[in-house]
Amino acid sequence: MINNPIVKFELWWDEVKRIGLKHPGAVCVSTIDEQGFPSGRFVDLKEFADDCFIFCTSLDSQKGHDIERNDKVALTFWWEAIGYQVRIIGHASQISSAAADRYWNTRPRDAQITTLSCQQSKLLISEKLLQVQFEKIKASLEGVEISRPGNWGGYAVKPVMIEFLTFKASRLHLRERYTIVGNEWSKELLQP
Repeated sequence: MINNPIVKFELWWDEVKRIGLKHPGAVCVSTIDEQGFPSGRFVDLKEFADDCFIFCTSLDSQKGHDIERNDKVALTFWWEAIGYQVRIIGHASQISSAAADRYWNTRPRDAQITTLSCQQSKLLISEKLLQVQFEKIKASLEGVEISRPGNWGGYAVKPVMIEFLTFKASRLHLRERYTIVGNEWSKELLQP
């Protein structure tokens, strides 16, 4: 039995990456909006490093504003193909510019152009105008390396709680919750 949630997540993460899911890093990030309501959306986990869960986004998106107001976030993974769910609660902090540059440079070119073409979370006037804007920017940048815009970066979520659920057809799921107490992880088994 593993008593360290970081080690357990690394094992599950390696297993998920091996089975060939289309979006293994899909994770629901939940923040608290300015009215105090939870707001969830899926992003791509870029990396799990230094005991933090890293994702990237437009810093002036709703989630960026939410995190600026309240750094408490929740992450939820659901890997149906193998019956694993992971819930994480933690504090988000902005990653360094160097790290953001590194992640930016791994993005497909069209994703970079989309970022330059859009103002994430803002009202869309016309899908056609958005497509025209995308094509115009794409043409203007042909053959040019695209630098990361200043409003694009990422967040590292440092967990204070990690819960693992192993799905069972009987619905008697195995739930293990780890909570940070001081500098140590405390483990509890929960009923399904």
